[in-house]
Order: sequence, then structure tokens, then C-alpha cells
Amino acid sequence: MRTRVDDLGIAEMAARSGFSEPTLRYYEKIGLLGPVPRDVDSGHRRYDEATAARIEALACLRSAGVGVADLRRYLDLLARGDAESAAAQCDLFSAQAARVEAEIARLRVRAEYLHRKTDLWDARVRGDADAEQRAVAAVTDVLTRF
Repeated sequence: MRTRVDDLGIAEMAARSGFSEPTLRYYEKIGLLGPVPRDVDSGHRRYDEATAARIEALACLRSAGVGVADLRRYLDLLARGDAESAAAQCDLFSAQAARVEAEIARLRVRAEYLHRKTDLWDARVRGDADAEQRAVAAVTDVLTRF
């Protein structure tokens, strides 16, 4: 359950969001966060509830691999409202899902390669020449899919 945010400093916001302090400053600089309120005495950033919610949404998107350009597009579309931007938001998320699925496929091939290399070295440890030959063939097969 989220607790209410009234006045977080940058270190607290970084810990809460998972973004580094330089990333938060950068996102503010390029306009992803909107104006971040400042302490009148110190000039330090003070993140209010609305800004914290925006940062948390961006953190979720970044953790799903969404790039800065698409973060900007997402926010622009969000500002237009659902009626005007729903189809474009659907396209944006569909394209990102396809990128993630492609990355998963690449990672599965890499994992299979590592498993086949494990088999190869295990066969060598055991001195099993037949198993080693099968493992070499399996590694070679996986390499064709890289």
C-alpha cells in the first residue's frame, strides 16, 4: 500500500522510485517531470504527491524497457486524454510488448547456449566422449540461432 507523499527530497524520491538522483535531475531537465517544486529556503527539490505518482509511473515503464522517447510520447498522449489518444497508446504499448517478447526470445537462446555449454563441460569432466560430441553438436546448433 502506498503511503501519502507530501514532501520528499531527491534522495528519498530516488530510493522510492529506483531512479538515481542524476536520472531524476535529467528527467526534470528534459521535461518528463514537469516543474518540480523547490524548497524556498534551500532551493532543494521537494517532490509532491502528483510528481511522485508521475515518477512512479515512469519507473514502471522504464522497468518494462520503455525508452525516453516513448516515455515522452506516453506523457504527451496522456495529456491529450483517453478519447483522443487511446488508439495511439494501444499502439505504443503493443510495440513495446513486441520488443520485450523479442528480447525474451533472444534471452531464451542465450540460456539454451549456456545449458549446452554446461553439458559440454560436464561431459568433459566425466570423460564421456560421446556426450561431448553430442554437446558440441548442440552448441553448434544453438549458435546458428544467435
